[in-house]
Amino acid sequence: MDGKPPGAPRPGGRTARTRVAVLRAVLDELAGNGYAGTTVERVAARAGIAKTTIYRRWGDLNGLLADLMSSYAAQQIPVPDEGDLGADLRALAREVVAGLQDPAIRAAFTSIVAAAVRDPAARDVLSRFVAARTALMTVVVDRAVQRGEVPAGTDAAGVIQIVTAQIYYGLFLAGEQPSQAIADRAAATAAAAARAGGTMTMHSR
Repeated sequence: MDGKPPGAPRPGGRTARTRVAVLRAVLDELAGNGYAGTTVERVAARAGIAKTTIYRRWGDLNGLLADLMSSYAAQQIPVPDEGDLGADLRALAREVVAGLQDPAIRAAFTSIVAAAVRDPAARDVLSRFVAARTALMTVVVDRAVQRGEVPAGTDAAGVIQIVTAQIYYGLFLAGEQPSQAIADRAAATAAAAARAGGTMTMHSR
């Protein structure tokens, strides 16, 4: 990691530099104080800007979180095309895990996941992030359907969600450390479910 949130614009203007500083401050506050302890005032102080700037541009803390998560959702993950669903899912899963190697990023995500259980705004931010990330990855399942590797009508988004759900559970709820083993286990489970027809859309059953 280079110290900037993935997807953040390259420095080149005051607005871009401010956004980078603010999103990094959000990460650091979430990592240090959790969702409940993170405030606009603390983020502004850490970023070295006036809190009015944050209120004017992002509205509130949840606006900051939405921008932070959208920057991660927009991060380019190489979409593999190995000609085999298992290999493709394994490569994707390893990329997801690699993106969470930074302890600060992992701690920030843990805070948001925990808050999503009880806070509708945090849950909405997390849901939109997962949906955006899933949409980037479903092509590998669509290709597997075209190859006849999995049944027609397989729910591509459902397959990807099996992968990410297992990764997020292991890292954010079970407290496991990021590793290829977590990624490979999640990919293998999702591939097996898809090949067995366990992820069919309702209208295809």
